[in-house]
Amino acid sequence: MTRPAIKRCAIYTRKSSEEGLDQAFNSLDAQREACAAYIQSQAGEGWRAMPSLYDDGGISGATMERPGLQSLLAEIRNGQVDVVVVYKIDRLTRSLADFARMVEVFDAHEVSFVSVTQAFNTTSSMGRLTLNVLLSFAQFEREVTGERIRDKIAASKAKGMWMGGAVPLGYDVPAAPSRALRVNEAEARQVREIFERYLALGSVHKLEAELAQAGIRSKQRITAKGRAIGGKAFSRGALFHLLRNKTYLGLIVHRDKTHPGQHPAIIEPELFEAVQACLSANARRTSAAAQTRTRLALTARIFDVDGNPMSPTTARGSKGKLYRYYVSAPLQQGRPRPAADTGVRRVAATQTEARLADVVNRLTGEEHPTPLALIRRVEVHADHVRIRLPANRLTSVRERLAEGETVSRVEGDRTCRQLIIPMRLKPQSGRSWIEPVSDSPRQPDPALVSALRQAHTMMTRDARGLPILLSAPAGPYRRKLIRLALLAPDLQKQILDGRQPHGLTVSQLIACDLPLSWPAQRAMIQALATNPAKP
Repeated sequence: MTRPAIKRCAIYTRKSSEEGLDQAFNSLDAQREACAAYIQSQAGEGWRAMPSLYDDGGISGATMERPGLQSLLAEIRNGQVDVVVVYKIDRLTRSLADFARMVEVFDAHEVSFVSVTQAFNTTSSMGRLTLNVLLSFAQFEREVTGERIRDKIAASKAKGMWMGGAVPLGYDVPAAPSRALRVNEAEARQVREIFERYLALGSVHKLEAELAQAGIRSKQRITAKGRAIGGKAFSRGALFHLLRNKTYLGLIVHRDKTHPGQHPAIIEPELFEAVQACLSANARRTSAAAQTRTRLALTARIFDVDGNPMSPTTARGSKGKLYRYYVSAPLQQGRPRPAADTGVRRVAATQTEARLADVVNRLTGEEHPTPLALIRRVEVHADHVRIRLPANRLTSVRERLAEGETVSRVEGDRTCRQLIIPMRLKPQSGRSWIEPVSDSPRQPDPALVSALRQAHTMMTRDARGLPILLSAPAGPYRRKLIRLALLAPDLQKQILDGRQPHGLTVSQLIACDLPLSWPAQRAMIQALATNPAKP
């Protein structure tokens, strides 16, 4: 007689609350004992209990993020489990959607599921149907229980009771059996000072710095597990929340409704309303500036060397001129910059966008109406930028690469390529922008040299030195580009030697109406050098 194959059985146990888990024999032990007895009854079928424990004590079945469950699923994927045994199906999950995902994992690895007290097995269609019906009722029970709890909280808050959560600065937790917050006089004075100082300063950013210097910290509390939370310098977000908190008016907030609270107010209504008016006025000004900033072409796609987004910002000069920049998020959030930090954290938008537009047009071999729209990501480093472009736009790109430029695949994304373009930050007159790396004045600009080279590939000269087209330029960009072959010889030599005016770009050369007269060309380029486009 052939002996049945061994089936490795994993026992999973769970309890929603931590109550009673410290007992010598708790609910998890009782579940495991019942499952082990069931496995023993199936010993004739080759069932064997695995020694590993898959327990989740004090964790709700509404989430998949359970250490014991994740460990069990990992071993299933590794092919180390044949049968999953639980005391009741709701020990595994109370969510029908989560159970469906688990069943997919079970089926993919030929793992059976058994509930000891309900005698279900997912290897049969009838067993799976019955399990789904039972899970629907388990999920219904959980949702009804949640609705009852939410209704109870809403009714209690309507009576002005404090129903838990983080206690705001200025108050202490209620003393049982009361549900009214208690005023902490020392903290209440700090709260009043914060409101008054904001009204005097008119800026949360300045208030943040002043509070940090004065050593005023957020409220500290100790969790049930003894971990300290809070007691740190206020962030701007925490200050906004504090200044908007209606709890200080003696109110209890529930969703979009407010109710008279059982606790006393610590801020006068007049002071609170004045602070709200100042906050709203600042928010309107910030919103108007944000609408201007969001028009920057690289918004949400340009990052610094550490991967921080470089957000758009604007500034106005003494004559009202609007200047646009991309600035690293930590700087915009007011974080101090380490003295040893050499990363590029701020670049002028106009010059940066013009330089990158030149690069995109050159690498794709055509002039796009919106070249920056092709860029998927830009990373700004001290001596280069990394650009991601669609792979289908980079046909024969290696032929267009300038010296020092490289192209490579992007791991996990076959649709784009990453290009490393040597560039660096160029500061001048209080402004800054990206320009080609130029450690010495005689190092050529790869973009200009490449453009000049492409122009000459479309043109030759006869015995008398007169220009002759080799072929008709394809596309408006190449028709403009070919004009560079008609530059004065000394201007072409400057470009090849890297002695062209600082900030001169391909876009500037092909956008201007380049005259045929060499003296006029020199005057025009000198004018471009004297009056570059401002950020």
